[in-house]
Amino acid sequence: MPRWLPRAMVLALTLYACLQLGSWAFHQLIGLLMNILIAFFLALAIEPAVGRMAARGMRRGLATFLVFFGVLAAGIGFVVLLGSMLADQIVTMVEDFPKYLDSVISWINQTFHTELSRVEVQDSLLRSDWLRKYVQNSASGVLDVSATVLGGLFKLLTIFLFSFYFAADGPRLRRGLCSVLPPAKQTEVLRAWEIAVDKTGGYLYSRGLMALVSGFSHYVLLEILGVPYAPALAVWVGLVSQFIPTIGTYLAGALPMLIAFTVNPWYAVWVLGFVVIYQQFENYVLQPKLTARTVDIHPAVAFGSVIAGTALLGAVGALIAIPAVATLQAFLGAYVRRYDVTDDPRVQGHHKRGAGGVLQRIRARVVRAAPDEAAAESSVAPGRN
Repeated sequence: MPRWLPRAMVLALTLYACLQLGSWAFHQLIGLLMNILIAFFLALAIEPAVGRMAARGMRRGLATFLVFFGVLAAGIGFVVLLGSMLADQIVTMVEDFPKYLDSVISWINQTFHTELSRVEVQDSLLRSDWLRKYVQNSASGVLDVSATVLGGLFKLLTIFLFSFYFAADGPRLRRGLCSVLPPAKQTEVLRAWEIAVDKTGGYLYSRGLMALVSGFSHYVLLEILGVPYAPALAVWVGLVSQFIPTIGTYLAGALPMLIAFTVNPWYAVWVLGFVVIYQQFENYVLQPKLTARTVDIHPAVAFGSVIAGTALLGAVGALIAIPAVATLQAFLGAYVRRYDVTDDPRVQGHHKRGAGGVLQRIRARVVRAAPDEAAAESSVAPGRN
């Protein structure tokens, strides 16, 4: 056996063990890494506001706290308002459930000539096995729901804590990162950081504007129809439709349709039609203009980035896909050399005039040659006869 073979085997086994250990640690820490990634983009989003307040003489820690306090107060107010609305609607639906049940039973009796009564239906429901199993599963699932809620609150606390440190200690973080890089690389890192801040802030700014327009438009419709809780529903539609990619529009429109259905079933149809029409207006008119001015990314690229982010990181990837791609595009654009485009009609989507002229000349020659061939055949024909 060669002398180097045992050492090579030990080295290979050590590398394999390190690889397995790293893979295990990565899978164990994937949740923490995702929270840190969300916190980093959240810190980039509030960096412009914190920077303006710090430029006026305020400490960065206090400025970051004020920004987070405003965001947290707005979020809690929205959740409380929406929760009270849902609670009132649930209580109203429970109180009106006997009326709905009576109308359904009367329709069944008239249509199918049966003799059902509400008391019999209630007794059969209360004595059914599936209801007993459902109650048992719900009672056992309370602990799971509580654990899920506590886990979500812990994740939110982790995200806010990391984003607070990223925003408050942003200059120190940049200095620490640049201290281990040569001067040329430091310039590139600082440029990338600035581009990321601009693009992330621009993305949130555009989404905020579209949420404002969407909420106001749906508020006008709901007020015209007389749907209760129109302000809360408008805020729900504006936020959910803009900050939950791909399926946010359908989730946002479901709740107003449900509330409108309790008032009048036809109102739900009107709300559905308005949601579909407004979505087309937003996709083809409003979003391209705002995106071009803030994020500067093609709609097809944005849609593809959302799909790719969802496939890689789930809902988190869908949220951060567009600002991440916009940052990468802007950063690469600073290093890609561009040239003047030639003055060719094909660049503008038109056919080249020269090619059209050649085809026209060939067609004209064919047309002129046809009478000459016919005359030649007529002159040869008498000689043959």
